[in-house]
Amino acid sequence: MAGERVQPATVTGLSRGDTALAASEGKAPRTERGRKTLRSILDAAATEFGEKGFHEASVSGITRRAGVALGSFYTYFDSKDAVFRALVRDMSDQVRDHVAPAIRAAPDQIAAERAGLREFIAFVRGHKEIYRIIDESEFVDPESFRLHYAVTADRIAARLKAGAARGEIRADVSEVHAWAIMGMNVFLGLRYGVWEDDASPDQVADTIAEMLARGIGTR
Repeated sequence: MAGERVQPATVTGLSRGDTALAASEGKAPRTERGRKTLRSILDAAATEFGEKGFHEASVSGITRRAGVALGSFYTYFDSKDAVFRALVRDMSDQVRDHVAPAIRAAPDQIAAERAGLREFIAFVRGHKEIYRIIDESEFVDPESFRLHYAVTADRIAARLKAGAARGEIRADVSEVHAWAIMGMNVFLGLRYGVWEDDASPDQVADTIAEMLARGIGTR
């Protein structure tokens, strides 16, 4: 319906509440304790890869950080590569789950894009390792790297088209606009979330919301 704020369908992934999907094939945990162990391994892997990078990180380093036995790692993952691939998807889904409520609560599409950017920068400030991990995935696992951005762009495109259908933004929004917004958000997150925090997420988001609404031309 034109009056509804429609959220796009997304690829089923690894929200923090559904970590079973992170495990290697045939190794999904069957108990709540197992799911908590798997979550601990993913969180420890984020720290290990974020600090050391893929090549210097180790399975033993991950298990030490997680406080689990080495055998517990191999209960859920086949290799370091496998946990890295799972982590890329997991971090993508963490971003999605963090920003989605603010986007859904926004009164219109420009406000939704503002809210999404604000929450993304806030998330990045607490998870700076995401940039190193996603960047490394281009070389460690190109398929995961491409999927991360393709799914994100598809999600933005879907919500832009829904906003256009409601008459809140221009009718000719396209995939190009979605990729442009995503690229802008990625580098704003890098500048104001990872490198420096000399502007608040609200200040950055306000500037971009005005730019989206009015453009930067003089006419």
